[in-house]
Amino acid sequence: MTDVFETDDPETDAGATVLEVRFTGDEGRLDRALALALPDLSRARLQALIAAGAVSLDEAPVRQGSAAARAGLYRVAVPPPESADPEPEPIPLTVLFEDAHLIVVDKPAGMPVHPSHGHARGTLVNALLHHCAGSLSGVGGVARPGIVHRLDKDTSGVMVAAKSDAAHAGLSALFARHDIDRSYIALTRGAPHPRAGRVETRLGRSTADRKKMAVLRNGGREAITDYATLRVFGPDGRPLAAEVRSTLHTGRTHQIRVHMAHLGAPLLGDPVYGSGGVSPVVREAVAASGLTGQALHAAVLGFVHPVTGEALRFESAPPPAMQALAAALSAL
Repeated sequence: MTDVFETDDPETDAGATVLEVRFTGDEGRLDRALALALPDLSRARLQALIAAGAVSLDEAPVRQGSAAARAGLYRVAVPPPESADPEPEPIPLTVLFEDAHLIVVDKPAGMPVHPSHGHARGTLVNALLHHCAGSLSGVGGVARPGIVHRLDKDTSGVMVAAKSDAAHAGLSALFARHDIDRSYIALTRGAPHPRAGRVETRLGRSTADRKKMAVLRNGGREAITDYATLRVFGPDGRPLAAEVRSTLHTGRTHQIRVHMAHLGAPLLGDPVYGSGGVSPVVREAVAASGLTGQALHAAVLGFVHPVTGEALRFESAPPPAMQALAAALSAL
């Protein structure tokens, strides 16, 4: 038997709603039982709350949704919904170009591009809203004003955002036609084989882990990356690491990260596609460099201004952590 109550609790995070569910017998899996008892919360949402420590049984945190629902009082602390409207924040930006229609910035590693679950503040959108004082294009929607492409949170480098709707439409068309010059610099574990070439695959969600992208035999979307090895670190016959330049012809999620892993040279510092198999000396170099995510930098962005017709090209040097890591690797 199940009873459900909604309470206010000063011990929880401000604004959280605490739902109490009392199970009196065998209810099967916990996440499934809670989803049945709390129909306003999906099973996936409850699994996330359990993983975040927001669910407890008789005051003790529960960490596994697959565990059996035991008799007792479960408490589910549901945080308040995040505002759909991102707030302007006075976050410093490195502006490479700006006019009435668009702005080009050098995004630092660690900054998400737009608000999402867990990243409501501190994003590039929050910074742009403050810097541009409300002049961003609204075509991208409330949460992503002006955004026509994105970089992963831990990928640094050159990005363009639209300030006018005309620029937004024009930039979106350029990206859709792949009529953009985009080159990236990466530091990899080992070196890709062959040292240079083109990777043409289908990319889609991994069937083994839905949080990851993967090269697929069937389905997915076409993904094309040209690459060239610029430097090899360590013995040429058995390199410990390499510096690789990649040029995108498509813009799929995690494209370079997946393609480099597919070539046997995952990016250093990549917690999703390349965390294992790093030699001790390279691991020490990564730790000493201060790198906190994948060693990937958007170094070049070139395009024709969608309103003025001017040819624009921007270059950016890798951030200090990547430069420090490359210097350490060159000494191996």
